[in-house]
Amino acid sequence: MRPLFKDQFLTLTTAALSLLAAVSIGAPALAQTPPYPSRAITLVVPFPPGGLADIVARPVAEALSRELGQAVVIDNKGGAGGGIGMGLVARAKPDGYTLLMALSSLTVLPEADALLGRSPMFGLNELRPIARYTADPTVLAVRADAPWKTAKEFIEDARKRPGAINYGSSGNYGTMHVPMEILAQTAGVKLTHIPFTGAGPAVVALLGGQIDAVSTGPATVLQQVKAGKIRVLGHWGHAPLAAMPEVASLKDLGYNAEYAQWSGLFIPSGTPEAIAQRVRTAARVAAQDPKVREVIQNTGSPVVYLDSPDFEKYVQADARRMTEVVRKIGKVE
Repeated sequence: MRPLFKDQFLTLTTAALSLLAAVSIGAPALAQTPPYPSRAITLVVPFPPGGLADIVARPVAEALSRELGQAVVIDNKGGAGGGIGMGLVARAKPDGYTLLMALSSLTVLPEADALLGRSPMFGLNELRPIARYTADPTVLAVRADAPWKTAKEFIEDARKRPGAINYGSSGNYGTMHVPMEILAQTAGVKLTHIPFTGAGPAVVALLGGQIDAVSTGPATVLQQVKAGKIRVLGHWGHAPLAAMPEVASLKDLGYNAEYAQWSGLFIPSGTPEAIAQRVRTAARVAAQDPKVREVIQNTGSPVVYLDSPDFEKYVQADARRMTEVVRKIGKVE
């Protein structure tokens, strides 16, 4: 063998051996990477039990578990209008094992943090929209023995007695606070806001006589309405509600107050695309699952599914609109 060819042969042989060694070293690590999912998944609900997010999350979790072949465990992390649980998921390891069932307060809280000059609990870019499940106008609910039979009576009384009528919410700038502030501004009245940790505790306080009213999703109060314990005076939509077609919209009553409370599934941004698509597929199957649709339909909030790309556009548009709403509400400490 001539010297030149000999040197080339030795160089190629050395390179080949190095490549084989690298593959040999990497092969065990690749072989040890378990397929997703290989263990239980946590679905964070950033509110206490009893509210819309929890109501939707439970049947969805069961369907996701059936589709993914692993347990999907609900973890209620209430507080700060949902911000604590949302922030927890935003900071979670992006490996598909921590999911979030959020409400529309997700698009409000970052702007509220900026308005108040405090460190953000999370950023919208830290969470990736996967699937929207419901989108309902909130309803104005009072106890059945309340003196107001209509929304007009409620508002006229509030105008006569500024600050005397109070309402409960899931926290400052949350999905129960924002619509009431929209109504108060539109109608030119002053209401007193009493924040709770979630819709469930707020509705309990309403039933117990500690507060006068709430604005919440139909699913949260429908059973109490059927039981004759709660009366709904109006809603923040523009079309009849499927579960309460007899209830008038505030807009039809002359108040330019509209608000939709949606629920949707999110994962941490940065989740590997293969895992994100696996969750997306499972979320789509869950939305089509007859058991899921029946359970959610029975609560008064029918499934209004949006797949990931359309849901992402929806969230961005909602965030732009809510930015203006939050600025009009102003600082709420």
